[in-house]
Amino acid sequence: MHASILAFARKRYLWLALAICVASIAAYSWHRPLDVPNGGTWLGYTLGGLGAALILILLAFGIRKRSYRSSFGTVQGWLSAHVYLGTALLVIVTLHTGFQFGWNVHTFAYALMCLVVASGLFGVFAYLRYPHALSDNRGNLTREQMLEELASLDDRCMRTATRIPGEFADVLISNRDRTAIGGSAFALLAGRDSSRVVLPVVSGARGGEHVVENPGQRAVLEWLADRLSRSTDGTLTQQIGELMSLVSTRKLLLRKLTRDAQIRAWLEIWLYVHVPLSFGLLAALTAHVVAVFLYW
Repeated sequence: MHASILAFARKRYLWLALAICVASIAAYSWHRPLDVPNGGTWLGYTLGGLGAALILILLAFGIRKRSYRSSFGTVQGWLSAHVYLGTALLVIVTLHTGFQFGWNVHTFAYALMCLVVASGLFGVFAYLRYPHALSDNRGNLTREQMLEELASLDDRCMRTATRIPGEFADVLISNRDRTAIGGSAFALLAGRDSSRVVLPVVSGARGGEHVVENPGQRAVLEWLADRLSRSTDGTLTQQIGELMSLVSTRKLLLRKLTRDAQIRAWLEIWLYVHVPLSFGLLAALTAHVVAVFLYW
C-alpha cells in the first residue's frame, strides 16, 4: 500500500467518511432526548445500526481481498474505504454511546473497536513509511542477495583465517556459526543483534576459551585488533589486517540485514494484533446486540 490508497478516486471515501461524521455530529447536536443521550434513543439505535453495518462491511474486506475473481470493486478501493470508514467509526460509535460508559459488555465492545481502529491506523502508518525505509536500507540488493554476499564474505574470512597459524580459524568459524539476527518477536522489533563468539582466554586464565556477546562484530574486531597490535611479523600483520577489513565489511552487511528484519517485523506485527482484535470485536458486537434486544 502507498499514498494512492489514501487518494483513491480523488479521496472518495475520505469525503464520504467526513460527510457521515458531520451528519452524525449535527444529528447528535440537534437531538433532545427525554433523558441523557444514550444508545437506547432513536438516534442511538440509528447510529448503532450504522456503526454495526460499517463494522460488518469493514470485516468483509478480508474476504474481498482473497476473492481474486471478484469484480465487486477493486481491492484498492476496498482498502481505501476500510481506512477512512474505519476511522469514522470512532465518531459514529462514540456518539452512539452518548458518552455513557460502564463496566459492561457494551463498553467492552466499544474499547475493542477503539483498539481495532488504533491498530489499523498503525498499519496505515507502517505501510506508508516502512517500504521506503526497507528500500533505502537494501539499496539495489534484495534480501537474498545480501545473504549470498554474507556467505561469500564468510568464505573469504575462512580462506584468510586458515592461512594464519593459531586460533584464528576457530574464532572465525565461531563468529560465523554464532551470528544471530533477530530471534524472538521482541528482538526482531528492537533490531537486536544477539551474535556471540568463542574467544581464547588470556594466558594463565582457567579454561581455554569463553563465549562473549558480539553485537555489531565488536568483540571479534577487538580481539583481532589486539592480535594485530601484538604482531611483529609483517606477513601476519597483513593477514590480520585483511581479516579485520573483511569482518568490518561483514559488520556493515549484518547491520543492514538486522535492520531489514526489523522493518519487516514492524510491517507484519500489527496484523497479529489487528486481525484477532477484529474477530474479538465481532464477538463482542454480537453479544452487545443480543444483550440490547434481550434486556433493554
